[in-house]
Amino acid sequence: MNQPDTSALFSIIIPVYNRPQEVRELLETLLKQTSKDFEVIIVEDGSSEKCETIVREYSDRLPVTYYEKENGGPAAARNYGADKAVGEWLIFFDSDCLIPEHYIQNATNELHNQECQLFGGADRSHPSFTPLQKAIDYSMTSILTTGGIRGNKKSADKFYPRTFNMGIKKEVFRQIGGFSNMRFGEDVDFSYKVKEGGYDSRLFHENWVYHKRRNTFRTFFKQVFNSGIARIHLTRRHPGTLKLVHLLPSAFVLGSLFLIAVAATICPWAITPILLLALILLADATCRTGSLRTGLLSVAASFTQLTGYGSGLIIGWWNICIRGRHDWAAFTKNFYR
Repeated sequence: MNQPDTSALFSIIIPVYNRPQEVRELLETLLKQTSKDFEVIIVEDGSSEKCETIVREYSDRLPVTYYEKENGGPAAARNYGADKAVGEWLIFFDSDCLIPEHYIQNATNELHNQECQLFGGADRSHPSFTPLQKAIDYSMTSILTTGGIRGNKKSADKFYPRTFNMGIKKEVFRQIGGFSNMRFGEDVDFSYKVKEGGYDSRLFHENWVYHKRRNTFRTFFKQVFNSGIARIHLTRRHPGTLKLVHLLPSAFVLGSLFLIAVAATICPWAITPILLLALILLADATCRTGSLRTGLLSVAASFTQLTGYGSGLIIGWWNICIRGRHDWAAFTKNFYR
């Protein structure tokens, strides 16, 4: 396999856990980059289904290196990869991402135009995605469900890069000590640490990725439930970072329970606001995706996202802040979901 390119501007670091086919698809998109000023580092994080054979298939066409370590979660895998990196900049992608061909060139141009130490971009749905993948993408990117905080705003002070699409100067990465040993929310914690250190963060609006999110509704609920819990841990680590938009899913959960109780006991019409929200989501998602089926799935995905995150935040607050179980977490068997 190729040795690292000591002249590369970017080191692309990808943690992998039991997803060899995703690695193939991701490497195919990196092969098509219009700028070649990068190396690729694959970190196999204790997988039983390894991707080494697939990586070797690309070793004569990409400057890619493969490392294997015991399972420790994506944060530890990213730190491991960063230690092996030679580039001036580190770029982190998730293994379930597809990278547009101008990503590296766009990032290079942005960095030449305006200096920063941390950057990131949004995620989008690719036409090849399944209706469920498109629906989950809608629920995670729509302003109606997340308030547009995941990279759909140009205001840098409201944007904190996530590790499915994040770049940081290697020197800064080392100065802040890399990713914390958090099971969930480690990427937001990392962005907070960078900005609290006085470094500049920017949204590169043209540097999006296609994020597959190979979830079922069950695993999606677990993921966003864990994110709700992580928000409590993040608030304790970084006081003042809890915003109104983070509380809206919990308000949705409590409000929905109240309306359903009223509808069941006093007035059946009390659930009208819930039905109205579903119709608004259906119309918006159908228009955005061009598919009624995807629109219907988007309603289910949006309600899953709001309910999972909102209930996770409420239950996390109860266990962590009231009961004092400061290390409390849920659905911890798989770091990658």
